[in-house]
Amino acid sequence: MKRTRILFLLAALSFGAGQLAAQTTLVRAGRLLDPRTGNVLSPAAVWIEDGKIKEVGSPSQVQAHVPSGTKTIDLGSATLLPGLITGHAHLLLDVVLPTEAERARHYNGTMLLAELLAIGESPSKRVLLGAQNAREVLESGITTVRNLGHSSIDGDTELRDAINAGRIPGPRILAAGRKLITRGSYVQNLNPVLADAILNQEFLFIDGADQARQAVRQNEFHNVDVIKVTADENLTVPELAAAVEEAHRNHLKITVHAVDTHSIQTAINAGADSIEHGNEITEEQLKQMRDKGMFFDFTPTSYGPFFTKMFEATIAESLRMRAKRLGADERNRQRYDDLAQQVLKSGFVDPSDATNDQLYNSLVQRVLKSGVKFAAGTDMCWHYPGKTCGQATVSRFSTLHEAGMPSLDVIRAITTNAAEMLGWQDRVGAIEPGRFADLVAVSGDPITDITELERIRFVMKDGQVVRNDLAAH
Repeated sequence: MKRTRILFLLAALSFGAGQLAAQTTLVRAGRLLDPRTGNVLSPAAVWIEDGKIKEVGSPSQVQAHVPSGTKTIDLGSATLLPGLITGHAHLLLDVVLPTEAERARHYNGTMLLAELLAIGESPSKRVLLGAQNAREVLESGITTVRNLGHSSIDGDTELRDAINAGRIPGPRILAAGRKLITRGSYVQNLNPVLADAILNQEFLFIDGADQARQAVRQNEFHNVDVIKVTADENLTVPELAAAVEEAHRNHLKITVHAVDTHSIQTAINAGADSIEHGNEITEEQLKQMRDKGMFFDFTPTSYGPFFTKMFEATIAESLRMRAKRLGADERNRQRYDDLAQQVLKSGFVDPSDATNDQLYNSLVQRVLKSGVKFAAGTDMCWHYPGKTCGQATVSRFSTLHEAGMPSLDVIRAITTNAAEMLGWQDRVGAIEPGRFADLVAVSGDPITDITELERIRFVMKDGQVVRNDLAAH
């Protein structure tokens, strides 16, 4: 009996010592940018304990509180930011652009071929592709991803779970499972004997309100984090409203791919939480979104010469096609210029923007009133020769600045704003006590040069260093 008591006491003491031995890290940097306020703390220190931020302040202030033996990471003069968030990605797709002749033979020629090739692959192979893309995205500074479909039945939920379990490296993932669509949205004219078997691997069909609810429930069965719906002229408000109701009943947000005015209005009327793309949105629709508190999620994938560079690197172009591509580049650039200005003028800012510097002086009178909330994703699913998935993804954020969005708003769109859109504003998107210790650092000032985001030098997720190309630690 006495020996048993001694063993019990030793076990209890051992357990208590383990509980006291919290893993602590101190990260020091020349500057820390708070996207919400626009304020810069210089110099800065972040105390991390067990994967979460414990304290943020000046090095002298924070260092006085950290326990002895704390690991210190000195990033020199670098600028710290919250880990980046992309609100729209497709980690399990890697689309190689087909030739112009092949695209011309099919409805939705580019995506049809990509979808059929992806669906025809082994689900295991697709998840392994997703694992590679997830690692590359994380290494480029994106610590949270909302993955919106094109992942087979459960590819993104299984990838998310493997990352969360620590089996493979990758960002935090909010997984959407299969995308909800009306028949004919993406793919048409398949062999009727095989069509449903093929498409059910990638999509859930909406044909009436009851089927919309059932589609949401099927995704819920796979423990998704968000519901993604594609709206087109065939989707009705009652159908989408049923999906929204079912998603909200289970505490899931629902986002809608809506490009044209009709589809955007369907999403607004049905009560969606956010709209993806929104290319043809009107001023009146922006006002409705603002009044309802909906988010507008930018996806500037085709802005500038992005697709032309991929075409040049992957296929032989005819002179006729090259001329058409260059014209399309300029039209896409102008479209995103107009769209960015339209959303900015609609009025969304964080309430603290009233105290920001002259960067916003020209916009204050127009944007201090409540307005459209916006975030940004990339819709990245494209194979870009010479770039990793992560490098291609972060290259898209600076295009919002080219389109007229101030650098600080771009950073907000992929940190604080995106966190709110995801419903994770208490977890990610800011370097504040209680948040996950997801940090990135760049050598320069991203407000002065937004392309610094394409040259992330330090990445930390959950308090663990993913990469560090800066000063020795």
